[in-house]
Amino acid sequence: MFPIIPANSAASFPTNDEGIFGFGTNDSTNYGLTNLVSNAGVVASDVAGVGTGRQYLAACEYGDDKGIFGFGNDAVTPSVNYVGMTNLVSNAGVVASDVAAVGTGRKGAGACAYGGDKGIFGLGYDGSVLGMTNLVTNAGVVGTDVTGVTTGYNVCATEYGGDKGIFSFGSSRGAGGGTNLVSNAGVVGTDIAQVGTAGSNKGACGYGGDKGIFGYGEPGPTAVTNLVSNAGVVATDTAGVGTARESASACEYGEDKGIFGFGYNAGSYLSMTNLVSNAGVVASDVSGVGTGRYSGAACSFN
Repeated sequence: MFPIIPANSAASFPTNDEGIFGFGTNDSTNYGLTNLVSNAGVVASDVAGVGTGRQYLAACEYGDDKGIFGFGNDAVTPSVNYVGMTNLVSNAGVVASDVAAVGTGRKGAGACAYGGDKGIFGLGYDGSVLGMTNLVTNAGVVGTDVTGVTTGYNVCATEYGGDKGIFSFGSSRGAGGGTNLVSNAGVVGTDIAQVGTAGSNKGACGYGGDKGIFGYGEPGPTAVTNLVSNAGVVATDTAGVGTARESASACEYGEDKGIFGFGYNAGSYLSMTNLVSNAGVVASDVSGVGTGRYSGAACSFN
């Protein structure tokens, strides 16, 4: 018998159980190492890197239960060596070696899932502020550049509404605002005026099956968060919980929860994490596991 689905029920993304933080820098070393996140939100110790160490990259889910890291720069000096390489993540959390670049190498892009089993990388910086996107198939194949409708870098992105995505915040955003919705076909919408304090270098992830959260970042650094409804509406600022920091990463875990981790504050490279409940409530700091660093990326799998 087929399940009965109410006509007005929201779709839901695949409810991945585990997550992975990867890559990042401490201003003297660019890392390729990763840290797995269990379905209880427990972060594991460092796993030796397979791909090229780099910073200011992005990551998202694809194919229901797998992930992909992509783009960034592989020099300690963050203004040079923009790359477009990617690294696939299996449904066991194993990171594969570098895949040759498709699309324009850049740093500061955002990435999220869309359409239930596909992904999108968007925006970034390669010496100029960019607006193109690159779609990711449900087999993890990255497409060539698609002309963008907006610009920006150091942006963040997350899923919402079951099968759609959203880019928001960032530097040098498009003239009309700081938010762009992504349809379930991977089409990026025109600018929507920013809600909440404008900023960049934030983390973002889904929670609750069909909603999202942006958090931490600059200016400040800050610990402020902004929830995203299942209709893609960004809420006003929620007072920060936990250590303020910039360039943290975030991903889903436990099917309907999220986690922020790592980052930078006042000369300190951090590894602490903050769990996000399935109601979007951020918890206080959990002592860090793994190498402190910032400007990495994270996604869920399995």
